[in-house]
Amino acid sequence: MDHVVVSGDRRPSYEELAAENVALRGMVSELRAVVEALQAEVADLKRQVGQNSRNSSKPPSSDSPFAKPAPKSLRRKSGRKPGGQPGHPGSTLALVADPNERERHEPGPCTGCGADLADAPEVGMERRQVFDLPPVTVRVTEHQLIARRCRCGTTTCGAAPEGVTAPVQYGPRITAIVLYLYVGQFLSKKRTAQALAELFGIPVSGATVTTMTKRAAAGLDEFLDVVRDRIAEAEVAGFDETGLRVAGDLHWVHCARTDRYTLITCHRGRGQDGMDHAGVLTRFHGVAVHDAWAPYDTYVNADHQLCCAHALRELQAVTDAADPQADWCWATQAADALVAMHKVIADAIATGDTTFNAATQRVLDQQIVFYHSAVQIGVNQTAARTTKTMQKHNALAHRLLDRRDDYLRFTQDWRIPADNNGSERDIRMIKLRQKVSGCLRTLTGARQFCAIRSYLSTAAKHGKHFFEVLVMLTAGHPWTPATS
Repeated sequence: MDHVVVSGDRRPSYEELAAENVALRGMVSELRAVVEALQAEVADLKRQVGQNSRNSSKPPSSDSPFAKPAPKSLRRKSGRKPGGQPGHPGSTLALVADPNERERHEPGPCTGCGADLADAPEVGMERRQVFDLPPVTVRVTEHQLIARRCRCGTTTCGAAPEGVTAPVQYGPRITAIVLYLYVGQFLSKKRTAQALAELFGIPVSGATVTTMTKRAAAGLDEFLDVVRDRIAEAEVAGFDETGLRVAGDLHWVHCARTDRYTLITCHRGRGQDGMDHAGVLTRFHGVAVHDAWAPYDTYVNADHQLCCAHALRELQAVTDAADPQADWCWATQAADALVAMHKVIADAIATGDTTFNAATQRVLDQQIVFYHSAVQIGVNQTAARTTKTMQKHNALAHRLLDRRDDYLRFTQDWRIPADNNGSERDIRMIKLRQKVSGCLRTLTGARQFCAIRSYLSTAAKHGKHFFEVLVMLTAGHPWTPATS
């Protein structure tokens, strides 16, 4: 801007000063707009940098190891000390009455006078037992199929036992160990083959691991249909999805689950196409527990319970971004109300109640009022939406208000969990596999892996051990859950 130049003693005219004032005001307005834009950008960057597993959907593994945030969840301290509780049976080794072998260790000469104790009377014995494995070797069973020729000239050959289909093959227990290491414990194919070679002296290649996995997954079609049907018929089921690198591209693993069944599938899409491919939500008429991912809402045949744990993390992000000098924040009150409602119901269930008494119902109703008023204030306070952060907070407040019934459905039906933590636990194994051994190379291989994980997760929910059901699977008779 060119300022007014005064020559000699001449004073600037009123018109000149007015023009300069207008120019300065324009410059101030421009600078103010720049400052506001920079402040908004800084606030948004600070919000992104400040995200962690406590105030967003980022996994705990992404948190800085030097600044782990304090946990905040629907669960509260039980008041019990860490570790095993009184009455817990424990798993410490104990002496057995009938060991496989007994070895007697006689004393040497007397430590007092040095006399020989060979003929001295025995006055006591201390027992010590060592639990160990014998040397593990592979047993090779040869099946000789005898052929005999009848007097009529016909030759008849003996039949091989079930499952014996090749001149040389691995048995069901070795195959089960391979699957246990590869699918159950997330070793890579190379490390699985190496473990078999070093532990048992068995020459297994990565291609053999692939073949075993393919054959095992092919035997689970009937099992997966049963699990899919039972989840679709359930009154309450959880649903979640997570990314998985397959063949170098991002694919999506979808999980449908109950407390008794787990179905894990893999698809290229995260949204409705991937959900339809799983084959559950398309015919599910119960209560679907999930996060606020929009494609779930397209399934109008089901009722919905939105995950309160996700909401708590989003509310914590609002609290973290609030003025630290403020005495009150709407997000804090809404979060406290959600936690209090969950505690009221959890305490009632723990005491064996099936319905609320009048006093408990009053407490619950009061917390619902607190929740509603807090999110209404949040809608009003964030209505300006002048920054990206404010827009995000306004969208959250509107969602908590507009979908209050879906967030608080757990207060009306005790069968419904307040959060979707069960689905996150079931699907977390897929993320752990990627963290341990990297991505999967083909979509077919990923789907085979997910099929076997569905089998193992469901078996574990029925109290079955991985190795037990894997032997059944590799022997050609996969375990199937009984009708509950």
